[in-house]
Amino acid sequence: MRIVLLGPPGAGKGTQAQVIAGQLGVPAISTGDIFRANVSGQTELGLKAKVYMDAGDLVPDEITVAMVTDRLAEPDAKGGFLLDGFPRTIPQAEQLRGSLEESGRGLDRVVELVVDEDELVRRLSGRRMLVDGEWVQREDDKPETVRRRLEVYREQTAPLSGFYDGEGLLSRIDAIGSVDEVTARVMTALGRSPQPGQPSDS
Repeated sequence: MRIVLLGPPGAGKGTQAQVIAGQLGVPAISTGDIFRANVSGQTELGLKAKVYMDAGDLVPDEITVAMVTDRLAEPDAKGGFLLDGFPRTIPQAEQLRGSLEESGRGLDRVVELVVDEDELVRRLSGRRMLVDGEWVQREDDKPETVRRRLEVYREQTAPLSGFYDGEGLLSRIDAIGSVDEVTARVMTALGRSPQPGQPSDS
């Protein structure tokens, strides 16, 4: 299956992407992971991306699209994939559709994780990472930056929901609950039964 996973920062996309991709047997392709690897490696692309990420802004298309296109061309993505964090704008979605059509492929489903804004701010502002033995807050997880990230999401990425709904590909999923509960809802939307140990959404 070829799937796009949508949702605002803090909706749990990263966690669900790994679980769902594992159940479907396809790679989870995260632009976030690609960005972080470049930032930590202090590559030229990483340094450019970090300026935007720290401000809560989206990384420009020319940086993002080049990385994703190369990734989808790798052998493990030929039989399907789950995209987490891409596309983020309608122009990116149109470019993705064009790239897939050129290779005779298309998306099977777009899943949107839905969480209210107050819950998102609570989740993100509470995150900490261990640095030199101390738990610190990432710059892009400070409350004021979180609000800015959500504002950018509403302006630039949320319209994708309508775009994919118009193409008949969208499933909106309530992302409040345990990881297993949310996964079960997603798998049901994909027409797959939740694997053993995962509750149904009844």
